[in-house]
Amino acid sequence: MDRISKIFAERKPLVIFTSVGYPTEEQCEKAVCAAIEQGANIIELGVPFSDPMADGPVIAAASQEAIKNGMNLDKVIAFAARIRARYPEVGLILFSYMNPLLHQGYENVCKKLKNAGVDGILPVDLPLEERDELLEPAKVYGLHIIPLVSPLTPEDRIAKIVEGMTGFVYYINVAGVTGARDALPQDVPEHIAAIKRHTKLPVAAGFGIADAASAKAAALAADGVISGSGFVKATAVSPQAAADFTAQLVKGINEA
Repeated sequence: MDRISKIFAERKPLVIFTSVGYPTEEQCEKAVCAAIEQGANIIELGVPFSDPMADGPVIAAASQEAIKNGMNLDKVIAFAARIRARYPEVGLILFSYMNPLLHQGYENVCKKLKNAGVDGILPVDLPLEERDELLEPAKVYGLHIIPLVSPLTPEDRIAKIVEGMTGFVYYINVAGVTGARDALPQDVPEHIAAIKRHTKLPVAAGFGIADAASAKAAALAADGVISGSGFVKATAVSPQAAADFTAQLVKGINEA
């Protein structure tokens, strides 16, 4: 059983997104390590990008700051390799817009990710109709391609999106960009049920997870919980704040 499948088989995991290099590479790495120590099971390693169209103000600003700090795809992969060496059991997913991957070439990127111990890629803006170009080299190097489904995705398209995929499905709780919300929409369970009609893959719910209550609500509906903006905010404060934020989410998941 591969690492991601094993994690989901054993628990409802907490998936944490970090914008690698924010506020500095050193502080980001300390925050990620602190999160893992507090129970984060999978880390989404965000590659900073100049036009992060799916991201709200917190992650967009973090991405810009990381770029100013000199962060790029190769440095993110090196960051991943250091995390992998320290935490062999944690899941690592590269979270990237397509431009950085296209610039280096899919085959080249997939080989580098495999060598660094990364488990998969979440290609944010990759259209379904163009997915095979990345899917083929990803399969060669044993990498999951994590599909995204939103509340606006028609069920017939959901079936096509999840067909043949591995790892897990990322369900976007709300229509819109990333960011904390006061509460999760009431229709989250309904949408996750629609996804599960077309795949046996676990479904992790993200967008709007900012505290123990929202983590618990997401865990009651989904197979895993994803948090991004809240963790990025905490990372900017200190690694200890990132640890405390993670512990809060883990508590919520455990109460579900």
